[in-house]
Amino acid sequence: MRKSGLATAAAVTLAFLGAVSAEARTTVVYAGRVITDADKPAQGPSTIVITDDRITSIAAGRTEPPAGAEVVDLGDKTLLPGLIDLHVHLTGDPGDDYRAATVDPDEWGVVVGVKNAGITLRAGFTTVREAGSAQYTAYSLRRGTTAGFITGPRIIAAGPALSIVGGHGDVTGFREDVHGVLDQGYTCTGPVECAEKVRKASRAGADIIKITATGGVLSQQGRGLGGHFSPAELQSIADTAHSLGLKVMAHAHGARGIEDAAAAGIDTIDHGTFADDAALKVMKAKGTYLVPTLMAFEGIRERLGKGIYTPTVEEKVRMTLGSVGQAVGRAKALGVPVAFGTDAGVFEHGRNGSEFALLVKAGLTPREALASATSVAARALSMEKEIGRIAPGMSADVIAVSGDPLTDVTVLEKIDWVMARGRIAD
Repeated sequence: MRKSGLATAAAVTLAFLGAVSAEARTTVVYAGRVITDADKPAQGPSTIVITDDRITSIAAGRTEPPAGAEVVDLGDKTLLPGLIDLHVHLTGDPGDDYRAATVDPDEWGVVVGVKNAGITLRAGFTTVREAGSAQYTAYSLRRGTTAGFITGPRIIAAGPALSIVGGHGDVTGFREDVHGVLDQGYTCTGPVECAEKVRKASRAGADIIKITATGGVLSQQGRGLGGHFSPAELQSIADTAHSLGLKVMAHAHGARGIEDAAAAGIDTIDHGTFADDAALKVMKAKGTYLVPTLMAFEGIRERLGKGIYTPTVEEKVRMTLGSVGQAVGRAKALGVPVAFGTDAGVFEHGRNGSEFALLVKAGLTPREALASATSVAARALSMEKEIGRIAPGMSADVIAVSGDPLTDVTVLEKIDWVMARGRIAD
């Protein structure tokens, strides 16, 4: 009797699993042109079949859809891989007063982030690297978009940045007792403490470690844009993160701070404003990526002289603007990979696509600019087998535009259709 009962239970389980398999969701997409890889020529009219959250096949022409499939006919539009932005701040908006940190609870960052996650996805960015937030806000957004509870991209989240005491990334501009209340505990001094803070970030849920390797433009720390951490501290951060399977992204403007961070094995240099040939040669030797974030400075330029920034910030802005973009051409000439990042949050979320034209102006070809936000960015994340291309087995992150981004990158400023992880954005 017992044996019969077990057999019946097994049969029910198998029937259930068969029913689940049978209910796999299939979407067939017809497009007039397909860019499967930014490094390859575009294909003509094609059919892409997607099962649940995976691309299963690509075929030339229009093939008959399987029974029960959802059909999306994009007409003559160009289908291409979903875009990747390696530097965003979803939980903030431009022009926020730094003193809001004393008033707004962390939960408000999640509310702002839900708004911005949807805007970012509809702008064609199906994966983003969240480059610094309060302790758990970005992690909450990451969980929400993964589960499909909120509309948004795949989020690679850093959480709070590691910084030196009183440096960019630390709480500055307030009385010391206020600093004590707002401090999230991620400043460090010396290699041992810096290793501890990397482990703390990992324990909290960080996908990547963010550090502020130099001074920054928008903080109230007013001592220039030079290097912050010592070489020994940088080495400790890089070695500890890598031992935990985590990469490190470094906010860095000044050339010597960039050089020291790259020498230590930091994985990406974000901003890189004053990177000179000496710094870039170290980046090349170490395989470090440059993430230029040119749109950040467009957002800053638009707000300069309007009473939005304090005198401390405005002085640093004026010291920086004349050099913005120059490192891109130097990096290309020296063979340093340039990956796409914008610093959205310094400007309005949703304008991320305007970075492409700035990259072309700075010296990239349209094809290189598109690659920076697809295949190159995917490699920077070590996710090249998951995102950045359209191929069987890859995540179903695809977008459609009118026109050809391989000749005119401005078409990427207006996205007509978005699918992220097999879900069509509304």
